[in-house]
Amino acid sequence: MNSKNQQFSSPAYLQLEDSTVFTGFSFGSSVNNDGEVVFNTGMVGYPESLTDPSYRGQILTYTYPLIGNYGVPDKKTNKFESDKIQVRGVIVSQYEHEYSHHEARLSLHEWLSRYDIPAITGIDTRALTKRLREHGVMLGKIVQGKPKPTDLKKKKINIEDPSLTNIVTEVSVQESVWCAKKNKYKILLVDCGVKQNIIRNLVDRNCAVKRVPWDYDFTNELDEFDGLFISNGPGDPKMCKATIKHVRKALEMNIPQFGICLGSQIQGLAAGAQTYKLKYGHRGQNQPCVLLNTKKAILTSQNHGYAVCEKSIPKDWNVLYRNANDYSVEGLRHKMKPFFSVQFHPESFPGPLEANVLFDEFIDLVKIYKDTKK
Repeated sequence: MNSKNQQFSSPAYLQLEDSTVFTGFSFGSSVNNDGEVVFNTGMVGYPESLTDPSYRGQILTYTYPLIGNYGVPDKKTNKFESDKIQVRGVIVSQYEHEYSHHEARLSLHEWLSRYDIPAITGIDTRALTKRLREHGVMLGKIVQGKPKPTDLKKKKINIEDPSLTNIVTEVSVQESVWCAKKNKYKILLVDCGVKQNIIRNLVDRNCAVKRVPWDYDFTNELDEFDGLFISNGPGDPKMCKATIKHVRKALEMNIPQFGICLGSQIQGLAAGAQTYKLKYGHRGQNQPCVLLNTKKAILTSQNHGYAVCEKSIPKDWNVLYRNANDYSVEGLRHKMKPFFSVQFHPESFPGPLEANVLFDEFIDLVKIYKDTKK
């Protein structure tokens, strides 16, 4: 163990639902916690990913071997995607407590402790990731101390699956709130766990954003708006029955509609398509996606565990983007109406900015719609 990390010498272990055990050392909060174990391939961006509401209910494994070296910045730097850490636990190969960055105010250890989130360092994250890739996403738990012989003999452990509940209720706003109310274009944003940088991208494009709860019935007030936005969020999209119902009604109108991540899946379900759970999901900052009927590929930031089934897509919709690695659907576009969505995150943070132009495309549709209402 690195001499710099010797202060983090309390044993802890990760136990997967099939009873596989990975031992390491505790940092962050000294508590036990369980969740869905997933992995992220990004090299940077842990303040953004740990506060991303789409990770709610999950234990996040970083495949990059060194985490913590640039500390945690102040909230004023816009490096946070929500007001708190959303994950249930963190797994790293090597935690570096001696951080160095001009914006850093806390160590990762101090930040996790503040929000009572456990973490483990010293784990073979390569072996863990290979196991998740071979067997698919698994439930697991972080436990303080050394595993007992009885733990190692168990064939299977019981852990509550967060995807069997509607986790969106935990990350959506409870009441409607306006952002930049005096701006030119009025956008109604359905908050299923929206990242703050999505709101910033809309506000920066002169949008007044009304952020409403996931189950809010907005269908009777859409005439007051110039665009409808369905946000990202955690869990199984089929759990958002109220959102699907309201979006389905909105599809009968002509108001421009843009969905991101969970919002793309909800839009697909509202249109009549089906969704399915990916074996281990797409989480990272370098996922290549190809624009339909072109050879144009963009690198995208991603964080999702579900996708729209291509065979179920209605005839009046097209696939907009496709993942270049596994060919899964990465976006939809209606053939006639101003509706589209993407499975990836064009707002980035962290990740490449190549897809950021999609916000401009949405605003172009909003401008046309607003002009036609005059």
